[in-house]
Amino acid sequence: MQIGHFNRLRIIRFTDHGAILDADGKDILMPKKYVTDDMHAGDEVNAFVYLDQSGRLVATQETPLAEVGQFAFLEVAWTNRFGAFMNWGLMKDLFVPFSEQGKRFVQGRSYWVYIYIDEKTGRIVGTSKIDRYISDDHPTFAPGQEVDAFVWKQTDLGYKVIVESTFEGLIYRNETFSAIHIGDKLKAIVKQVRDDGKIDLALQHSGKRLIDGFANTLMRELYNADGFLPYGDHTPADEIADRFHVSKKTFKKTIGALYRQRAIEITDDGICFAKQRED
Repeated sequence: MQIGHFNRLRIIRFTDHGAILDADGKDILMPKKYVTDDMHAGDEVNAFVYLDQSGRLVATQETPLAEVGQFAFLEVAWTNRFGAFMNWGLMKDLFVPFSEQGKRFVQGRSYWVYIYIDEKTGRIVGTSKIDRYISDDHPTFAPGQEVDAFVWKQTDLGYKVIVESTFEGLIYRNETFSAIHIGDKLKAIVKQVRDDGKIDLALQHSGKRLIDGFANTLMRELYNADGFLPYGDHTPADEIADRFHVSKKTFKKTIGALYRQRAIEITDDGICFAKQRED
């Protein structure tokens, strides 16, 4: 049985308070609100185990926003003189002591935390000191590989992210063409793994793959705009980024490729679907 995780536990008996589960020889209460009519003694249930307000082991069928050993972007439900209490999807809020807060948490705001078991108390707690839980192992991702990335914090260079809930990565500010916010969960593309183990990421594929993908997007946009879009060489780069979330360089390469394929025509005012042309 693992505290802070889902476990397969056997029902021993039922009481007025709920079901008693066997956890490695220990009796754990699953409160009555989680007991259903189709549960019987001897059945196994999948339950999340944690400590209640009195420090007793308790099982629940609620699903937390994260488990022990994971990162989560959580909202502060309330604070007191000991620390902050985060809403993580369970009846009992997750405690983050002041000593584990980089900056003092504010009620109603959300912060990245890592969830772990405090060795002194045995309780599940959180910390905002994310750096010490980022893996020191050297990543083995290949360039072009798609990964999950959580936006962790903003820097002068761009956005630090947590890659696959394990490694540190960076998305450069000058390579983002849509709004990014702390707490966002993104699909990102590995550009390279640096010698120091940090990962450079992009939000789009590069080269021909990017152009091919954007070409399909642009043709759909043309269709939805009745065959004409007022964008071209004359359009400022920031307008293209705001409208299509790509760089002007990618936009120009794509419309050039579509023109050579005779899919579009380029006019002084923009681009439109091509008319049938004779060779």
